[in-house]
Amino acid sequence: MKAFVRLATFGALALAITSVTPAAVAQDLKGKYMKTPTGYLMVLRRGDNVLQNLEQLAQAEKIPSASFTGIGFMSEATFGFYDFARKQFDPKTFRNVEMANMTGSIAWKEGKPSIHAHGTVTDGTFNGAGGHLLGLTVGTGSCEVTVVVHPERLERFVDPEIQANVLGLPQPQ
Repeated sequence: MKAFVRLATFGALALAITSVTPAAVAQDLKGKYMKTPTGYLMVLRRGDNVLQNLEQLAQAEKIPSASFTGIGFMSEATFGFYDFARKQFDPKTFRNVEMANMTGSIAWKEGKPSIHAHGTVTDGTFNGAGGHLLGLTVGTGSCEVTVVVHPERLERFVDPEIQANVLGLPQPQ
């Protein structure tokens, strides 16, 4: 029985590793975006994880850096307010909300895409909430994201003074 559990665990691990290959990332995004003169237009549907799809797009298209905006209906939107004393986000999740605006940037950190996004959502009574986005899942309808690509690769780093991620700009020579 232990051998079976080990084999099953190994099989699940192998499946997880192979599912993150570039070909798998491209397949996950198939039909979700198109090239535009300034970058990409992405249309996500029910159940899609918005931030994860942006990371996958950055990997698949080798985007050096970008800015993005988006709108759409979310089944869940999780915001976080950063507590500098504790060095962590205090999260709050809102369900079945209209995303009135999402604005953010794509950069890189430690070889992986790094998404920084803020947004505003409203509920059925037009009460709003907003801030730093930690998670977004598309609800009914769709989510439209416009990605404007920048020519230089930008990196995020931890600013030693504030102990938080910041976007680094290329230094003039």
